[in-house]
Amino acid sequence: MYSFLFGWCRIPDNSMYPAAKDGDLVVFYRLDKDYEARDLIVLEVDGAKEVRRVVAVAGDNVDFENGMLVINGIPRREPGIYEKSEQFLKGIEFPIQVPEGKVFVLGDSRENSKDSRIYGTVDIKNTYGTVIMIVRRREF
Repeated sequence: MYSFLFGWCRIPDNSMYPAAKDGDLVVFYRLDKDYEARDLIVLEVDGAKEVRRVVAVAGDNVDFENGMLVINGIPRREPGIYEKSEQFLKGIEFPIQVPEGKVFVLGDSRENSKDSRIYGTVDIKNTYGTVIMIVRRREF
């Protein structure tokens, strides 16, 4: 029953720093896929599980200006994000509107994260669920 409702994975890098560090374990709830902005979710990219933060949902317009994330024309001040949010030279074109059934995700370590700026929006069907707990394994 536990494995039907919950899952776990290990954070493989520091792309979610400071929320989660390399080596931390995350527990996720498989049945919650009604994502909202600021949710941490588990998804699969190139055969590996990753944890990313949802920043935009279906219908939202996403862009980047002056080192800031812009959602629906409004620059976002994001607590816990200490790096500039900029689009990459390689990746998708901006602005982008998030289609129905998809989400736009970013890593918290914006300069070191492979996320929707590279691979585009993520189909909700290809996600595992919402992170409900982070277990620190190093450097308390």
